[in-house]
Amino acid sequence: MGSYLVRRLFGAVPLVLGIATIVFFVLNLAPGDPVSIYTSPTVSPEALEQMRRNMGLDQPVHVRYVRWMGSMIQGDFGVSFSRSQPVLDVVRQILPNTLVLSFAAITLAFLGGILIGIFQAVRQNSGVDSVLSVVALFFYSMPSFWLALMLILIFSLVARNVWGWPIWFPASGMTSVEYSFLSSGEQFRDRLMHLVLPATSLALVLAAGIARYTRGSMLEVIRQDYVRTARAKGLPERTVIFKHALRNALIPVVTLLGLYLPFLFSGTVFIETVFAWPGMGKLVVDAIFARDYPVVMAGAFIFAVMVVIGNLVADVLYSVIDPRIRYD
Repeated sequence: MGSYLVRRLFGAVPLVLGIATIVFFVLNLAPGDPVSIYTSPTVSPEALEQMRRNMGLDQPVHVRYVRWMGSMIQGDFGVSFSRSQPVLDVVRQILPNTLVLSFAAITLAFLGGILIGIFQAVRQNSGVDSVLSVVALFFYSMPSFWLALMLILIFSLVARNVWGWPIWFPASGMTSVEYSFLSSGEQFRDRLMHLVLPATSLALVLAAGIARYTRGSMLEVIRQDYVRTARAKGLPERTVIFKHALRNALIPVVTLLGLYLPFLFSGTVFIETVFAWPGMGKLVVDAIFARDYPVVMAGAFIFAVMVVIGNLVADVLYSVIDPRIRYD
C-alpha cells in the first residue's frame, strides 16, 4: 500500500502543475488587470504604471509564468494584490473555515444518505420507499445555492420574525457580533448555530445522491447467497444488514467520497458567498472580482490537490472495507 500511494502521489504532480498552468494562462488572457480597479481621475497614469511594475505585471506572460512556477514549487505563492499579505498567510487564516464547513457537510451527507439508503432497500417498493425516492430526487436536482436561500428564508427570517420560534439559525457569518463577550460554551453554541444552515445546504444535495447509490447497492447485495445463508443461520436482521450486507454494499459508495471531497471545496464557492462564510470559496470569488491573481492561483492549486487527495482516500478506504483489495 505504501509504495502504491507514493507512486500515485508522484503521478499526481504533473496533473496538479498542468491544472495550475492552465488556470494561470486563462487568468492572464482575461481582459483587464489588477491595477484597473484603482483607475480614477485622481490617479495619474504614471502612478498606475508604477503599480504595474511593482506587481510585476509589466513583464510578458511567459516571464511571469516562469517566475510564478518557480516560486510555487518552493512553496511561495506570492503576495495578495488586494490584501497586501503573503498568500500563504491568507490561506492559513481562511482554509480552516472551509475545512470545518466541508467536514460537517460530508459527515452529515454520508451518515444521512447511507442510513436512508439502507432503510429504503430493506423496505423496497413500500410507500415509504416511494416517498423517500421522490424526496431524494427532489433534493438531488435542486441547485445548492437556491436551497441555501430557501433555508435562510424559512429557518432564519420567517422562523424568527413571523413564527416567533425560540430557536432560529443565523443567516450569515461564522459568529455573532457579541461573540468575543460570550463564555466558552456560548461561543461553541454560537459557532454551531452559524454552521447549521450552510452545512445542511451542502449535505442535503449530497445525501440525496448517496441515498440512491446506497439503495441500489444494498438491493444487489441482500440478494446474494451469503446474505441468505446468514439469515438461515438465525442471525438477527440487524446483524445481517449492518455486518454482512452493508460492508460490501459500501464499496461503490466509497467512490462518491473521492468525487465529493473536491466537489465540496468547489461547491462551497456558492454556499460561502450566500452565507458570507469566510472560507476559501468566498476568498476566491472576492479575488476574481479584484483581479487578485496570486490568490486565485492558490485557490485553484488547493482545489487540484483536493481532487488528488479525494481519490487517494477512496482507494485507501476500498482496502479497509474489503480486505481482498490490495495494491501491492
